[in-house]
Amino acid sequence: MNLKEVLKELESYGNEATKRVYLNHGVREPLYGVKVQDMKKIVKKIKKDHKLSLELYATGNSDAMYLAGLIADEQKISKTDLIRWCKEANNYGLSEYTVPWIAAESKYGYELGLEWIESNIESIASSGWVALAYNAALKPDSELNLKIYSELLDRVEKNIHSAQNRVRYTMNGFVIAIGSYYVPLTEKASDVAINIGKITVDVGNTSCKVPLATEYIKKVIDKGNLGKKRKRARC
Repeated sequence: MNLKEVLKELESYGNEATKRVYLNHGVREPLYGVKVQDMKKIVKKIKKDHKLSLELYATGNSDAMYLAGLIADEQKISKTDLIRWCKEANNYGLSEYTVPWIAAESKYGYELGLEWIESNIESIASSGWVALAYNAALKPDSELNLKIYSELLDRVEKNIHSAQNRVRYTMNGFVIAIGSYYVPLTEKASDVAINIGKITVDVGNTSCKVPLATEYIKKVIDKGNLGKKRKRARC
């Protein structure tokens, strides 16, 4: 499928009710209002297509940009592409899902994650924390830098309550991910979760809630899923 064909099919799946939900979640125009389950019908036809994913993201249409992440080829996407995508992500569906998913699946996730969390731009810093979280969720424990990840937990504990709104949300998610996927730091992440307690995040006109890290990690342990790595970041 080419760009024109994909956009036409995306538009055919759009509906106003879904669009209103997305707008409430901070997604920006232009968009059609396409459910992810309908996007996946298109993904089944395309599989992965590096060139098309770049073209879709460049349209600025929020639905197309999200779809771009679903068909992106993590083996072909460049560091430059990921940096551009991160800068152009104009809602947290892109900055906290699409961009860090592909970054973590690529060979640049750890490197870019560390770089992005230093940004004063909320969306970029948020992408960084998520990329680092998924890096830990995907890679074997033996390939992770224990010292750096331990220091990152210290940083979250010290700064989370004074961080920017969505950065607080993604820092909290980082603690959950490390506690759930990175066994050498599960105990420390659990302690950090206790110390930071409940995190307050403005989720706008939505019913979204911030998960309590202590409870989330405990559920993972109780279910016997501690340390079970993910095959992919995107879902």
